[in-house]
Amino acid sequence: MDPEPDVVVVGSANLDLIVRVPHHPTTGETVLGGDHARTPGGKGANQAVAASRLGARVAMVGRVGRDEAGEELRRSLEDADVDCRYLAVEPGSPSGTALIGVDDAGENTIIVSPGANSRVCPEDITAAAAIFTQSRVTLTQLEIPTETVLAAAAASEGTVLLNPAPVAPLPPALLDRVDVLIPNRIELAQLADSATPEEISAVEAIARALPVPTVVVTLGAQGALLVRDADALHIPAPSVKVVDTTGAGDAFCGALATGLARGISIEEAMLQAVHAGAISTTRSGAQPSLPTATEVTALMGET
Repeated sequence: MDPEPDVVVVGSANLDLIVRVPHHPTTGETVLGGDHARTPGGKGANQAVAASRLGARVAMVGRVGRDEAGEELRRSLEDADVDCRYLAVEPGSPSGTALIGVDDAGENTIIVSPGANSRVCPEDITAAAAIFTQSRVTLTQLEIPTETVLAAAAASEGTVLLNPAPVAPLPPALLDRVDVLIPNRIELAQLADSATPEEISAVEAIARALPVPTVVVTLGAQGALLVRDADALHIPAPSVKVVDTTGAGDAFCGALATGLARGISIEEAMLQAVHAGAISTTRSGAQPSLPTATEVTALMGET
Protein backbone atom coordinates (compact mmCIF):
# COMPACT_ATOMS: atom_id res chain seq x y z
CA MET A 1 0.00 0.00 0.00
CA ASP A 2 1.26 3.49 -0.90
CA PRO A 3 2.11 5.71 2.09
CA GLU A 4 -0.44 8.42 2.76
CA PRO A 5 0.55 11.77 1.24
CA ASP A 6 1.83 14.88 3.03
CA VAL A 7 0.26 17.03 0.31
CA VAL A 8 -2.89 16.44 -1.74
CA VAL A 9 -3.10 18.50 -4.91
CA VAL A 10 -6.55 18.88 -6.46
CA GLY A 11 -6.34 20.46 -9.88
CA SER A 12 -5.61 20.41 -13.55
CA ALA A 13 -3.29 18.51 -15.84
CA ASN A 14 -2.66 20.02 -19.27
CA LEU A 15 -0.45 19.33 -22.23
CA ASP A 16 1.49 22.56 -22.84
CA LEU A 17 2.29 23.68 -26.39
CA ILE A 18 4.94 26.40 -26.06
CA VAL A 19 6.11 28.80 -28.79
CA ARG A 20 8.82 31.44 -28.50
CA VAL A 21 7.73 34.79 -29.99
CA PRO A 22 9.58 38.11 -30.44
CA HIS A 23 6.59 39.84 -28.84
CA HIS A 24 3.04 38.94 -27.89
CA PRO A 25 0.49 39.69 -30.65
CA THR A 26 -2.10 42.42 -30.33
CA THR A 27 -5.68 41.94 -31.52
CA GLY A 28 -5.70 40.96 -35.19
CA GLU A 29 -1.91 40.59 -35.39
CA THR A 30 -0.07 37.48 -36.54
CA VAL A 31 3.38 36.86 -35.08
CA LEU A 32 5.85 34.34 -36.44
CA GLY A 33 7.35 32.27 -33.63
CA GLY A 34 10.00 29.63 -33.28
CA ASP A 35 9.60 25.86 -33.14
CA HIS A 36 6.98 24.70 -30.65
CA ALA A 37 7.75 22.48 -27.65
CA ARG A 38 5.33 19.98 -26.15
CA THR A 39 5.62 19.46 -22.39
CA PRO A 40 3.40 18.26 -19.52
CA GLY A 41 1.80 21.05 -17.52
CA GLY A 42 -1.36 22.31 -15.88
CA LYS A 43 -1.33 24.22 -12.60
CA GLY A 44 -2.36 21.22 -10.53
CA ALA A 45 0.11 18.81 -12.09
CA ASN A 46 2.92 21.38 -12.01
CA GLN A 47 2.37 22.07 -8.32
CA ALA A 48 2.20 18.35 -7.55
CA VAL A 49 5.49 17.69 -9.35
CA ALA A 50 7.08 20.74 -7.69
CA ALA A 51 6.17 19.48 -4.22
CA SER A 52 7.34 15.95 -4.99
CA ARG A 53 10.71 17.11 -6.33
CA LEU A 54 11.18 19.05 -3.11
CA GLY A 55 10.67 15.91 -1.04
CA ALA A 56 6.97 15.81 -0.16
CA ARG A 57 4.81 12.70 -0.55
CA VAL A 58 2.18 13.93 -2.99
CA ALA A 59 -1.14 12.64 -4.31
CA MET A 60 -2.95 14.16 -7.28
CA VAL A 61 -6.74 14.32 -7.68
CA GLY A 62 -7.92 15.28 -11.16
CA ARG A 63 -8.91 14.01 -14.60
CA VAL A 64 -7.24 13.41 -17.95
CA GLY A 65 -8.75 12.32 -21.24
CA ARG A 66 -8.62 8.84 -22.71
CA ASP A 67 -6.03 9.91 -25.26
CA GLU A 68 -2.31 10.04 -25.93
CA ALA A 69 -1.97 13.32 -24.06
CA GLY A 70 -3.66 11.82 -20.99
CA GLU A 71 -1.22 8.91 -20.99
CA GLU A 72 1.68 11.34 -21.29
CA LEU A 73 0.40 13.49 -18.43
CA ARG A 74 -0.09 10.51 -16.13
CA ARG A 75 3.35 9.17 -16.98
CA SER A 76 5.01 12.51 -16.18
CA LEU A 77 3.35 12.56 -12.74
CA GLU A 78 4.23 8.96 -11.97
CA ASP A 79 7.82 9.57 -13.09
CA ALA A 80 7.93 12.34 -10.47
CA ASP A 81 6.68 9.89 -7.80
CA VAL A 82 3.25 11.51 -7.55
CA ASP A 83 0.51 9.13 -6.39
CA CYS A 84 -2.01 8.98 -9.27
CA ARG A 85 -4.57 6.59 -7.74
CA TYR A 86 -7.15 9.37 -7.93
CA LEU A 87 -6.23 10.79 -11.33
CA ALA A 88 -9.32 9.59 -13.20
CA VAL A 89 -9.75 9.02 -16.92
CA GLU A 90 -12.55 11.04 -18.53
CA PRO A 91 -13.79 9.24 -21.66
CA GLY A 92 -16.05 12.03 -22.89
CA SER A 93 -13.53 14.82 -23.47
CA PRO A 94 -9.87 15.30 -24.44
CA SER A 95 -7.12 16.06 -21.99
CA GLY A 96 -6.60 19.71 -21.17
CA THR A 97 -4.33 21.76 -23.40
CA ALA A 98 -2.52 25.05 -22.84
CA LEU A 99 -1.26 27.25 -25.68
CA ILE A 100 1.66 29.31 -24.37
CA GLY A 101 3.58 32.14 -26.00
CA VAL A 102 6.88 33.20 -24.43
CA ASP A 103 8.50 36.48 -25.49
CA ASP A 104 12.14 37.56 -25.49
CA ALA A 105 11.85 38.85 -21.91
CA GLY A 106 10.62 35.44 -20.72
CA GLU A 107 7.08 36.71 -20.08
CA ASN A 108 4.19 34.52 -21.16
CA THR A 109 0.59 34.61 -22.33
CA ILE A 110 -1.51 31.47 -21.92
CA ILE A 111 -4.76 30.18 -23.38
CA VAL A 112 -6.16 27.08 -21.68
CA SER A 113 -8.63 24.60 -23.16
CA PRO A 114 -9.72 22.74 -19.99
CA GLY A 115 -11.00 19.53 -21.57
CA ALA A 116 -11.19 16.79 -18.94
CA ASN A 117 -10.26 19.26 -16.19
CA SER A 118 -13.73 20.80 -16.43
CA ARG A 119 -15.18 17.40 -15.46
CA VAL A 120 -13.33 17.11 -12.13
CA CYS A 121 -16.28 16.91 -9.76
CA PRO A 122 -17.13 16.67 -6.03
CA GLU A 123 -17.62 12.92 -6.46
CA ASP A 124 -13.89 12.71 -7.24
CA ILE A 125 -13.22 14.26 -3.84
CA THR A 126 -15.55 11.77 -2.16
CA ALA A 127 -13.73 8.89 -3.87
CA ALA A 128 -10.43 10.16 -2.47
CA ALA A 129 -11.81 11.03 0.99
CA ALA A 130 -9.30 8.92 2.92
CA ILE A 131 -6.26 10.89 1.76
CA PHE A 132 -7.81 14.22 2.75
CA THR A 133 -8.06 13.08 6.36
CA GLN A 134 -4.39 12.02 6.46
CA SER A 135 -2.57 14.77 4.54
CA ARG A 136 -1.20 17.86 6.25
CA VAL A 137 -1.82 20.20 3.31
CA THR A 138 -4.43 20.42 0.56
CA LEU A 139 -3.37 22.57 -2.39
CA THR A 140 -5.78 23.56 -5.15
CA GLN A 141 -6.32 26.11 -7.94
CA LEU A 142 -9.12 27.30 -10.24
CA GLU A 143 -8.51 25.43 -13.50
CA ILE A 144 -11.20 23.00 -12.29
CA PRO A 145 -14.82 23.76 -11.27
CA THR A 146 -15.17 25.95 -8.17
CA GLU A 147 -17.67 23.53 -6.61
CA THR A 148 -14.95 20.85 -6.68
CA VAL A 149 -12.43 23.20 -5.10
CA LEU A 150 -14.96 23.86 -2.32
CA ALA A 151 -15.52 20.12 -1.84
CA ALA A 152 -11.76 19.58 -1.52
CA ALA A 153 -11.39 22.39 0.99
CA ALA A 154 -14.33 21.04 3.02
CA ALA A 155 -12.89 17.51 3.00
CA SER A 156 -9.43 18.58 4.14
CA GLU A 157 -8.42 18.14 7.76
CA GLY A 158 -5.11 19.91 7.19
CA THR A 159 -4.06 23.37 5.99
CA VAL A 160 -5.89 24.51 2.85
CA LEU A 161 -3.92 26.49 0.26
CA LEU A 162 -5.72 28.07 -2.71
CA ASN A 163 -3.92 29.51 -5.72
CA PRO A 164 -6.79 31.54 -7.29
CA ALA A 165 -5.70 31.16 -10.90
CA PRO A 166 -7.28 31.80 -13.26
CA VAL A 167 -9.38 34.19 -11.20
CA ALA A 168 -13.04 33.31 -10.73
CA PRO A 169 -15.63 34.46 -8.18
CA LEU A 170 -14.88 32.90 -4.81
CA PRO A 171 -17.99 32.05 -2.79
CA PRO A 172 -17.90 32.90 0.94
CA ALA A 173 -18.22 29.19 1.81
CA LEU A 174 -14.91 28.57 0.04
CA LEU A 175 -13.11 31.55 1.53
CA ASP A 176 -14.20 30.36 4.97
CA ARG A 177 -12.28 27.12 4.36
CA VAL A 178 -9.09 28.66 2.94
CA ASP A 179 -6.15 29.09 5.33
CA VAL A 180 -3.66 30.58 2.86
CA LEU A 181 -4.59 32.37 -0.37
CA ILE A 182 -1.75 32.63 -2.94
CA PRO A 183 -2.53 35.13 -5.74
CA ASN A 184 -0.07 37.02 -7.89
CA ARG A 185 -0.29 40.80 -8.13
CA ILE A 186 -2.74 40.76 -11.06
CA GLU A 187 -4.97 38.08 -9.52
CA LEU A 188 -5.04 40.01 -6.26
CA ALA A 189 -6.33 43.10 -8.08
CA GLN A 190 -8.95 41.06 -9.94
CA LEU A 191 -10.20 39.49 -6.72
CA ALA A 192 -10.53 42.91 -5.12
CA ASP A 193 -11.91 44.57 -8.29
CA SER A 194 -9.15 47.18 -8.13
CA ALA A 195 -6.33 48.53 -10.25
CA THR A 196 -3.19 46.41 -10.28
CA PRO A 197 -1.04 47.66 -7.38
CA GLU A 198 2.54 48.65 -8.16
CA GLU A 199 3.88 49.58 -4.72
CA ILE A 200 4.25 46.84 -2.12
CA SER A 201 2.36 49.00 0.38
CA ALA A 202 -0.61 49.01 -2.01
CA VAL A 203 -0.36 45.24 -2.42
CA GLU A 204 -0.52 44.90 1.36
CA ALA A 205 -3.55 47.15 1.66
CA ILE A 206 -5.53 45.19 -0.92
CA ALA A 207 -4.49 41.81 0.51
CA ARG A 208 -5.48 42.86 4.00
CA ALA A 209 -9.03 43.55 2.83
CA LEU A 210 -9.59 39.96 1.67
CA PRO A 211 -11.53 37.72 4.10
CA VAL A 212 -8.79 35.09 4.45
CA PRO A 213 -6.52 34.59 7.51
CA THR A 214 -3.29 34.63 5.51
CA VAL A 215 -2.54 36.00 2.05
CA VAL A 216 0.75 35.34 0.28
CA VAL A 217 1.14 37.50 -2.83
CA THR A 218 3.73 36.45 -5.40
CA LEU A 219 5.50 39.46 -6.92
CA GLY A 220 7.66 38.00 -9.67
CA ALA A 221 11.18 39.43 -9.57
CA GLN A 222 10.28 41.27 -6.34
CA GLY A 223 9.71 38.02 -4.44
CA ALA A 224 6.60 37.57 -2.28
CA LEU A 225 4.62 39.36 0.42
CA LEU A 226 3.08 37.71 3.49
CA VAL A 227 0.04 39.51 4.91
CA ARG A 228 -1.70 38.32 8.06
CA ASP A 229 -3.16 39.81 11.23
CA ALA A 230 -1.50 43.16 11.84
CA ASP A 231 1.86 42.41 10.21
CA ALA A 232 3.35 41.98 6.76
CA LEU A 233 6.65 40.52 5.61
CA HIS A 234 8.30 41.08 2.24
CA ILE A 235 10.72 38.38 1.10
CA PRO A 236 12.78 39.50 -1.91
CA ALA A 237 13.72 37.16 -4.73
CA PRO A 238 17.32 36.35 -5.65
CA SER A 239 18.65 37.85 -8.86
CA VAL A 240 18.69 35.32 -11.71
CA LYS A 241 18.80 35.39 -15.52
CA VAL A 242 15.20 34.90 -16.63
CA VAL A 243 14.54 32.56 -19.55
CA ASP A 244 10.86 31.66 -19.11
CA THR A 245 8.45 32.59 -16.31
CA THR A 246 6.04 29.76 -17.18
CA GLY A 247 5.53 27.63 -14.07
CA ALA A 248 7.30 29.96 -11.64
CA GLY A 249 4.13 30.49 -9.62
CA ASP A 250 3.53 26.75 -9.57
CA ALA A 251 7.07 26.13 -8.29
CA PHE A 252 6.36 28.67 -5.54
CA CYS A 253 3.05 27.06 -4.55
CA GLY A 254 4.49 23.55 -4.51
CA ALA A 255 7.42 24.67 -2.38
CA LEU A 256 5.18 26.55 0.05
CA ALA A 257 2.94 23.50 0.44
CA THR A 258 5.97 21.28 1.03
CA GLY A 259 7.37 23.55 3.70
CA LEU A 260 4.06 23.82 5.56
CA ALA A 261 3.56 20.04 5.34
CA ARG A 262 6.94 19.61 7.03
CA GLY A 263 5.84 21.86 9.87
CA ILE A 264 8.22 24.76 9.30
CA SER A 265 7.05 28.35 9.73
CA ILE A 266 5.30 30.06 6.85
CA GLU A 267 8.11 32.62 6.75
CA GLU A 268 10.73 29.90 6.22
CA ALA A 269 8.49 28.09 3.74
CA MET A 270 8.10 31.32 1.76
CA LEU A 271 11.85 31.86 1.66
CA GLN A 272 12.30 28.41 0.13
CA ALA A 273 9.38 29.03 -2.24
CA VAL A 274 10.82 32.31 -3.53
CA HIS A 275 14.08 30.55 -4.36
CA ALA A 276 12.25 27.64 -6.01
CA GLY A 277 10.29 30.07 -8.18
CA ALA A 278 13.45 31.95 -9.13
CA ILE A 279 15.21 28.76 -10.25
CA SER A 280 12.26 27.78 -12.42
CA THR A 281 12.51 31.04 -14.41
CA THR A 282 16.05 30.16 -15.54
CA ARG A 283 14.76 27.24 -17.66
CA SER A 284 12.19 26.73 -20.37
CA GLY A 285 8.82 25.09 -19.80
CA ALA A 286 6.78 24.44 -16.69
CA GLN A 287 7.46 20.95 -15.31
CA PRO A 288 10.91 20.68 -16.93
CA SER A 289 11.96 23.83 -15.06
CA LEU A 290 10.91 22.72 -11.57
CA PRO A 291 13.85 22.50 -9.14
CA THR A 292 14.94 19.85 -6.65
CA ALA A 293 15.46 20.44 -2.94
CA THR A 294 19.23 20.32 -3.48
CA GLU A 295 19.05 23.12 -6.06
CA VAL A 296 16.92 25.29 -3.80
CA THR A 297 19.29 24.78 -0.87
CA ALA A 298 22.27 25.63 -3.07
CA LEU A 299 20.75 28.90 -4.30
CA MET A 300 19.75 29.88 -0.77
CA GLY A 301 23.36 29.36 0.25
CA GLU A 302 24.54 31.75 -2.47
CA THR A 303 22.17 34.58 -1.59
